[in-house]
Amino acid sequence: MFDGYDSCSEDTSSSSSSEESEEEVAPLPSSLPIIKNNGQVYTYPDGKSGMATCEMCGMVGVRDAFYSKTKRFCSVSCSRSYSSNSKKASILARLQGKPPTKKAKVLQKQPLVAKLAAYAQYQATLQNQAKTKAGNRAVSMEGFSWGNYINSNSFIAAPVTCFKHAPMGTCWGDISENVRVEVPNTDCSLPTKVFWIAGIVKLAGYNALLRYEGFENDSGLDFWCNICGSDIHPVGWCAASGKPLVPPRTIQHKYTNWKAFLVKRLTGAKTLPPDFSQKVSESMQYPFKPCMRVEVVDKRHLCRTRVAVVESVIGGRLRLVYEESEDRTDDFWCHMHSPLIHHIGWSRSIGHRFKRSDITKKQDGHFDTPPHLFAKVKEVDQSGEWFKEGMKLEAIDPLNLSTICVATIRKVTQNFLLNGLTTSGKLAPLQHQ
Repeated sequence: MFDGYDSCSEDTSSSSSSEESEEEVAPLPSSLPIIKNNGQVYTYPDGKSGMATCEMCGMVGVRDAFYSKTKRFCSVSCSRSYSSNSKKASILARLQGKPPTKKAKVLQKQPLVAKLAAYAQYQATLQNQAKTKAGNRAVSMEGFSWGNYINSNSFIAAPVTCFKHAPMGTCWGDISENVRVEVPNTDCSLPTKVFWIAGIVKLAGYNALLRYEGFENDSGLDFWCNICGSDIHPVGWCAASGKPLVPPRTIQHKYTNWKAFLVKRLTGAKTLPPDFSQKVSESMQYPFKPCMRVEVVDKRHLCRTRVAVVESVIGGRLRLVYEESEDRTDDFWCHMHSPLIHHIGWSRSIGHRFKRSDITKKQDGHFDTPPHLFAKVKEVDQSGEWFKEGMKLEAIDPLNLSTICVATIRKVTQNFLLNGLTTSGKLAPLQHQ
């Protein structure tokens, strides 16, 4: 904003020589009777030569109060800044193929008010751009459909059972294709909410492609939904809850006795476990809560830890905000079972590097996380050879997670965690989509 305000590193002699090499001051305007300079007020008759305009910042003042012999600048700072900009203009002229001249013209600075206005407009532009980007991110996230992505490319999604740490990861085995569920009937003109039977055609994580019973091979009304949603129920839920089962309007004419049709189709069919919704609810309960304090790896210095506070918990993942972050934007995401987080006092107990917080007192509502909530380090047999300082190994580069590098053990902590690995040379890159 004020790149010409101070330039103390410049040599005074160079600025003086630059001033003397420039042209003399141009004629001054003749309608400036009252001038304020350095807190004093001077009055001159119109047209007198006692007035001067700074060629750097545009300030008008008494000529005798201006700096240097030529009286072209109101202060030392403007003189030095002008000299610096003259050098830049000369270099730019050479890059553009123009012959360099000693009298390189410099764009004069606008008055302070104009600078402030330009800066305010610049800040407003940045804020608008940030809002636009945030809006675009929200639209892109909401607009993305796993179902369309899987169907259009004939992809196969990794099943939930592959992720034991994720919600429902250990009790997803009962969910498969051809499982029947009761779902809301959207192909109906009734004013009340009614349900119908649907079968799972395809699975993609928690999402399932469903087809209403009776459509056979017709995929015209197939739809994707989250099996863990509140509107998905096992067969028999409507009868127990007194909800009506109504066939879709498109196929109502196909059968006259829909009850007999359902009995025939559902005999021997699989459905959701009766306690499925309860399991979903229990899997979404997490021991970590907002305002808990933990020790987590410092993302700017990976060889040390620092204190952070749990800001939110989503799907077992914690958004941790470093305790010293005043605007709550210096954050770090990790899973609640991650080895990167520990209870308060962990670093000191094992001799690990730790960044002390500038905050000496806990903020209201913040409390230390109980140690038993953290994943315990697995016990290993150390009777034979074990890690020692100076040993070489292969490790994932923490600054580039797609590569594996040669590393050197610098330290082994008391609980036998490797600390202070130094890497050198990339090995096998991992493939990411």
